[in-house]
Amino acid sequence: MSRKGNCWDNSPTERFFKSLKDEQMNWVILANRHEVRDEVVDYITWYNSKRLHATLGYNTPFEHEALFYDKVA
Repeated sequence: MSRKGNCWDNSPTERFFKSLKDEQMNWVILANRHEVRDEVVDYITWYNSKRLHATLGYNTPFEHEALFYDKVA
């Protein structure tokens, strides 16, 4: 988090955890900590590899990164 009045606060982190809760965790019943960890890892894997992001031109983060390195190289 940053200082008061600075626009670079924790909103990206809050947005990620809101998505995690709304898209993944509200729909499952988990018995223990290991199942929670597995669900979170599955969501992060999906979020980074398959989910399309509007701010990245509707590419996945992996595709966007590959496009970036193709331009740089």
